[in-house]
Amino acid sequence: MAIEVPPLPYAKTALEPVMKQETFDYHYEKHHKTYATTLNGLIAGKPEESKSLVEIIKSSSGPVFNNAAQVWNHTFFWESMKPNGGGAPPEGPVADLITGLGGYEKFKTDFVQAGLTQFGSGWAWLVLSDGKGKIVKTPNAETPLTTSDVPLLVADVWEHAYYLDHRNNRKGFLEAFLDKLVNWDFVAKNLAAAK
Repeated sequence: MAIEVPPLPYAKTALEPVMKQETFDYHYEKHHKTYATTLNGLIAGKPEESKSLVEIIKSSSGPVFNNAAQVWNHTFFWESMKPNGGGAPPEGPVADLITGLGGYEKFKTDFVQAGLTQFGSGWAWLVLSDGKGKIVKTPNAETPLTTSDVPLLVADVWEHAYYLDHRNNRKGFLEAFLDKLVNWDFVAKNLAAAK
């Protein structure tokens, strides 16, 4: 079964001005879809071809892992955002989780710092780890799916995620991601599914 990239959960213009259509034209249409095309070529005629994307991620290495994880990570990233999102989470389990990390302002500082200190390319994540919220960063295609942590939210800190909109200002992108884009409903759904 071919691995496919799902449609975006919103129009390519829906996150403007933080993320413009041109970014989606490159990031989603070229980068994300190329990972899926490459992965399908790598697994054609092999046992992995009958596995789910998550199964491939958890059982592979090298180019197969890299492309599979990048397909999954990017899909999760698109879902982590929504038009008119961001700000502190509404009251409820997600707000309680963030309170456990020291409150929203501390979470925001620590999440931005995780993204800033990820040398080179990678990801900044909010995960559920042993029943508690935790901020982690991963390089390249690495993903919490290969650990016991449950991913709840992610920001892409590969340069192609923000360079057209924010140039080399990774901090500005991460702050705008948290202030204006985060989809707390998606986080709540992931948290509920993990419990």
